[in-house]
Amino acid sequence: MSDLSANAIDPGSTQLFQEAAQASDAVRLQFERTHSAALALGSALRTLKPRAVVTCARGSSDHAATFAKYLIETRTGVLTASAAPSVSSVYGARQDMRDVLFLAISQSGRSPDLVSATAAAKQAGALVVSLVNAEGSPLAEVSDYALPLCAGPETSVAATKSYIASLAAIVHLVAAWAQDDLLMDSLAVAPEQLRRSWDLDWSAAVPKLSAASSLFVVGRGVGLGIAQEAALKLKETSGLHAEAFSSAEVRHGPQALLKENFPALLFSQNDEAKEGVETLASDLAARGVDVMLAGASVEGVTVLPSVAAHPAIQPMLLVQSFYKLANAVAIARGFDPDRPPHLRKVTETL
Repeated sequence: MSDLSANAIDPGSTQLFQEAAQASDAVRLQFERTHSAALALGSALRTLKPRAVVTCARGSSDHAATFAKYLIETRTGVLTASAAPSVSSVYGARQDMRDVLFLAISQSGRSPDLVSATAAAKQAGALVVSLVNAEGSPLAEVSDYALPLCAGPETSVAATKSYIASLAAIVHLVAAWAQDDLLMDSLAVAPEQLRRSWDLDWSAAVPKLSAASSLFVVGRGVGLGIAQEAALKLKETSGLHAEAFSSAEVRHGPQALLKENFPALLFSQNDEAKEGVETLASDLAARGVDVMLAGASVEGVTVLPSVAAHPAIQPMLLVQSFYKLANAVAIARGFDPDRPPHLRKVTETL
């Protein structure tokens, strides 16, 4: 733990808290500003009929790309895979990207390897779409379509509202592409649901996470990306060793570590993956694991409240509630969530 006194910081005064609280406004503004562009892009993708989608991102944005993989594959049936930027930026290898949608996601749009990989994909024949918060950034300039996240300035090192805005932009893109009116209508009401999610009380998890030294964060399907994001945020802001797993993958070895004093935080959206997450939560609780569960309800575990919504919208609502929890846990553990050690806002990997 840090030497910072747990009482030294007012939780509501941190940049992380204040910026995360703005997510609902960011999603509302994004929907209003980019709706016409998203519809045009959806039409272009139906004409192109891409043979594959390749995502390219780092850090929190890559967790949004995990969400994109599940949403694109389940809603459009198009194979989606994550790019390794080093293939082009380090090894200089050329790839055949004809009839491929290359989806780059970034808050800053300035990381050299991401820009290099995106430019290489365009040269190789891909249709390049970027979801980027910094309009006019190098990444936006190299793209065929650049959809702004509209999250506004984000000064906290740990991304929050820009991550949620990335999820919303992905939902917007997929809903337009698949002509999914229910999904589009669900996104339109998401800002109010985000506001309600921010107001939920997850304080029951604070003492459990404050005392932990290690943690598993678990999700599945479209919820896996927020499990990855939550694990990263707890590492960054609280010095807590947290690892993310699929609720299926955790059974293939990693669950052997779970025992008393090694808690698990589980996320579930209301879709086909829910039953598996609930079964895992019940099994772990029966073994004495301290389980915290959001998005579902199981006897013998700490249930964290959630707002009911379309299953593709639920992940952004759950992570919104989580961000307030992460801020509180960091302070309780003696950390300043705005100043993670050894980190800075823009990581410019080559």
